[in-house]
Amino acid sequence: MSALDHSGQEPQSARAVLMVRPASFGFNPQTAASNSFQQLPGVVGAGETQGLVQGEFDGLAEALQRAGVEVLMALDTLLPVKPDAIFPNNWVSFHHDGTVVLYPMLAPNRRWERREDILEQVVREGRLHVSRSVDLTHREAEGKFLEGTGSMVLDRAHRVAYASLSPRTDLDVLGEFAQLLDYELVTFESCDAAAQPVYHTNVVMAIGSRFAVVCGEAISQPQHREAVLSKLRAAGHDILDISLRQMQDFAANMLELAPPGRHIVALSTTAWRSLDSAQRRLLESHAEVIPVAIPTIEQIGGGGVRCMLAELHLPKRR
Repeated sequence: MSALDHSGQEPQSARAVLMVRPASFGFNPQTAASNSFQQLPGVVGAGETQGLVQGEFDGLAEALQRAGVEVLMALDTLLPVKPDAIFPNNWVSFHHDGTVVLYPMLAPNRRWERREDILEQVVREGRLHVSRSVDLTHREAEGKFLEGTGSMVLDRAHRVAYASLSPRTDLDVLGEFAQLLDYELVTFESCDAAAQPVYHTNVVMAIGSRFAVVCGEAISQPQHREAVLSKLRAAGHDILDISLRQMQDFAANMLELAPPGRHIVALSTTAWRSLDSAQRRLLESHAEVIPVAIPTIEQIGGGGVRCMLAELHLPKRR
C-alpha cells in the first residue's frame, strides 16, 4: 500500500486484508449447483457449526496478525441471512490506484453481502484513500456475473487477469473490468476430476510475487494450458504445478501477503498437507508458509483461505 515498488510496478501482494466474521455461516443451496467443492454438513447442529467456523475464522485472523498483516475485521449482520459472508473477495476488490470495484454475483442471497458500511469501515479504520468506484453490479440484470478475485486471479504487477470461464465468470463482464482497470485478459476453461466446470479461478491457480501455483491438468484445452504457463513464465514466475486431487484439497487457494519486511503465504492445512516435499520446498523458497486449519469452512462453504481474504491495496490517506 506504499507507492510503486523499485521496479516501477504495482506490488503484487498487500500488507492488509479485509475479513468478515460470519453470523450465519452454512451450506448455501443457491451456490451448490456451480460449486462442486461444497459438501452438505454431517449431523451437527447449526449452533455447533457456527462455533466451529468462528473458531477457524479467528485462528486465521490471529495467524495473519502474528505475521504482521493488518487485519480489518467487519462483522456480518444476522439479517438477512448470508451463509457465504465469510468470503468477501467475491463482491469487492481494492486497487493500488485508489479504485474500489463491486461485482455482480450469481446467487441472489450473496448480493446481500455487498455493504456500504463495510466499505466505509475499511476506509475509516485503514486510513485509506478511494479515488474511484467501479460498479459492475448492473450486469446481474443481464444474468452475467464476475465474482471478484474468485473469478479472476490478478497478476497486479504485470497487469494480467487470468480467468476460468464458468457460470460465475462471464467474458463480457471480464472485458468491461479489463477495459476499466487496464488489464490484459488470459481466459480458459477448466474442469475438476468429475469433468464439472470449476466454479472459481482461484481454486485453479494462485499468483505470488515470484511464483505461481497452477493446476495444469484442470485446464481443458492444451493450447490454453500452454498459453497460461507461457504467460506466467514470461512474467518471471516459478511455476508449482498441482494435480486435480491437490486442487480439490484447495492447494491453489492460497494468498501471498507482504507485511513489513517479509512475504508470507496463507493457506489451509488441508492444502499444505496435500503438497509433496518438492512442492513445499518451492513454495518455501519464495515466502514463509502459514498453514491454518479451516476444515469446516472448506467442506460446507466450498472455499478456502484465499476466499476469506480481500486484499487492501488502496493507498493510505496523506
